[in-house]
Amino acid sequence: MSDMAKNLILWLVIAVVLMSVFQSFGPSESNGRRVDYSTFMSELTQDQIREARINGREIDVVKKDSNKYTTYIPVDDPKLLDTLLSKNVKVVGEPPEQPSLLASIFISWFPMLLLIGVWIFFMRQMQGGGGKGAMSFGKSKARMLTEDQIKTTFADVAGCDEAKGRG
Repeated sequence: MSDMAKNLILWLVIAVVLMSVFQSFGPSESNGRRVDYSTFMSELTQDQIREARINGREIDVVKKDSNKYTTYIPVDDPKLLDTLLSKNVKVVGEPPEQPSLLASIFISWFPMLLLIGVWIFFMRQMQGGGGKGAMSFGKSKARMLTEDQIKTTFADVAGCDEAKGRG
């Protein structure tokens, strides 16, 4: 496989991983429309709400006509639960969503692993020219030749400007 194909596959894998990370950690889309809190409270006082699922500061509402929507609690409202119960609304409490242990570890270690990966990439790029690594600058590639190994004569290079003497 050619280097270009390997690079293309690598970038495709990186793109897929990044898209899946942003998809899983990005904002979640709720099923239904969003309604402001004051509309929710007015519908609550008019007995139009059948069920309220409370998840942290978010409330998923099911109206008596089976329409659904989501609203957010802007501030802590200590009377909200009492009002819901007094209007005979079914209240369902859900624990706030916690990221998984794997996601937490990934989020905390990803920046450091990315920096280490970039550092390794640059170190490998730097040693590409020398062939033996970053510390091979002191090692000479010159070979010692004896007189019987020399096969080039002055006649072979007589036409070259470099072989002509100055003066």
